[in-house]
Amino acid sequence: MDRRGERFWGLALVTGAAVLWSTAGLFVRLLDLDNWTIQAWRSLFGALSLLAIILGQHGRRTPQAFRSIGWVGLAAVPISAISMFTYVAALKLTTVANVMIVYATVPFIAAAVAFVWNGERSRRRTVIASVIALVGISVMVGSSTRAGDLAGDSLSLLMTVTFAALLVMARRYPSLSMAPINALGAALCGLLCWPLMPSGTVTTGELLILAAFGTVTMGLSYLLFLTGGRRIPSGEAGLIGLLDVVLGPLWVWLAFGETPSRAAFVGGALVLGAVVWFLSDGLTRPRRAQ
Repeated sequence: MDRRGERFWGLALVTGAAVLWSTAGLFVRLLDLDNWTIQAWRSLFGALSLLAIILGQHGRRTPQAFRSIGWVGLAAVPISAISMFTYVAALKLTTVANVMIVYATVPFIAAAVAFVWNGERSRRRTVIASVIALVGISVMVGSSTRAGDLAGDSLSLLMTVTFAALLVMARRYPSLSMAPINALGAALCGLLCWPLMPSGTVTTGELLILAAFGTVTMGLSYLLFLTGGRRIPSGEAGLIGLLDVVLGPLWVWLAFGETPSRAAFVGGALVLGAVVWFLSDGLTRPRRAQ
């Protein structure tokens, strides 16, 4: 395959991953179930789908792939589990738009985590974009009047911080394989939530939705992004990943009429503008250097 074909498939696969990720809020709204039940079943199916991917990649060497994560990987497993749990819990408590706006700040939170952990100095562009994004989140959170919105926004922030920590960890330890870590994180999340589920029976239809929820948003999306992300620059992959932030609220608005508040629109515009401006520098700088 020539370079143009590689780029086309890279863009297509990463776009597909972003579209699949964006359906998380839609799945949560489709399920009239408590948080513990959703978390337990979604984690189970997510862990199984990730295990299938690892088996496809490593075959008989799958046990070695899990052992190779070492103590650092084991430390990352609970961080991954917290990120998975808080994501769904936040979607249950507040609007999808609010969750996605906070999640869009992950590049800046990752920069802050890298500074604290690795001593990495941020460029002036990162600091400016971070301040703009912080203003956007302040506008959104400051207008929240429901307790659920405040709790959901707080869980969204925790989810973003833990996800950013995983990104920094992957950069600090380049040989660390994230697929086994995420599979173990999903299994841990499910294991902890399973005893807390109420005794009610999940219907066949709900079980099918839960299976799709875990497989689509944890397994298949990961596979598409991993495959496509190797074919295009990381800056382009980051920009395409913003589709998740835009499409997530769109799906629930079309399906359930969940309209974001005016403050969410204003705050979201500030956050997205900051992220686009920040990531676009990664697309232009290499060209100027040629």
